[in-house]
Amino acid sequence: MNSNPRPQQPTASAATAQRLQDAMKRLRARLRAESGQNATGLTASQLGVLASVVREGPVTAARLAALEHVTAQAIAQSLTVLKAVGLVHGEPDPQDGRKKLISADPSATVLIDRLLTGRASFLARAIDQVVAPDEGEDVEKAIELLERLAEADLSGGGI
Repeated sequence: MNSNPRPQQPTASAATAQRLQDAMKRLRARLRAESGQNATGLTASQLGVLASVVREGPVTAARLAALEHVTAQAIAQSLTVLKAVGLVHGEPDPQDGRKKLISADPSATVLIDRLLTGRASFLARAIDQVVAPDEGEDVEKAIELLERLAEADLSGGGI
């Protein structure tokens, strides 16, 4: 009797998950290139932190870590770079002098707006060029599905 379990064949959902992951990776890379993000010299993580600072207004590093789902150390590394290039600055929290509030320089807001506009512009042009008029509902359904996947609560799951 053979006690070795048979290797599991990939399920249809596993194959679909891999295709989705690959497609999202290619789309993210294309959005970075088309928006000019690659030319900023900043990493995707640094730009994510910067976008959170712009969106949230004066914010603590601890709040940024929670928003970005990363460690305080990762936030500190990103903030060091962003401060060095003048995109953010820190000031003592008037409510608690032990904390620093991180604020965006006006140039950071301009940069983030330009990148977001570039991404949206590329996607709008791509949709207009690639998606047939009768596929508009399909795109809407795909967006709804992606939103649901992004919000899925698989408590106890993980990588």
